[in-house]
Amino acid sequence: MTVPSATASATAARRNRWAVSFADLLLLLLAFFVLLQASGSRRDAMLSQVSQQFGGRAMRQGVELRAAELFVPGEALFNEAGRAQLAAVARRFAREPGRVEIHSDGSDRGRQRFDDWDLAAARLGAVARALRLDGIAQDRLLIRGLDQGDGKAGQGQRITIAPGR
Repeated sequence: MTVPSATASATAARRNRWAVSFADLLLLLLAFFVLLQASGSRRDAMLSQVSQQFGGRAMRQGVELRAAELFVPGEALFNEAGRAQLAAVARRFAREPGRVEIHSDGSDRGRQRFDDWDLAAARLGAVARALRLDGIAQDRLLIRGLDQGDGKAGQGQRITIAPGR
């Protein structure tokens, strides 16, 4: 027995109705990620708000420090202001539970005796040792990465200290 063509097209339309909802979901996700990317430096605050709206607890935020403000140019030695700034960050993270991640990105064009990776690794090690001296237990410290090719040329090296996962 053959089904009339009007009934067949109505059945096909009902069967494919999910595709419209799926396309709407994909467009909403795309818009969210575009908005997230456009937010730039306010990204952590935005993610915290989104987490709270979905019933999650507030995300603990990290601290991004410019290596030029912490270290002697081209070296892995702290300057006085940088050491004081790092001590303040250590006090904040010493009060919070959980792991502490240390991450480096960018590069320092003022380097002299180190290449990019060596300087970034030496600076990450110096930050970890300083945080340990300022009261954060060594088993809480986690050195995560050395990202030199992040496309942020001209901004110099940045050290990020954030709650661990």
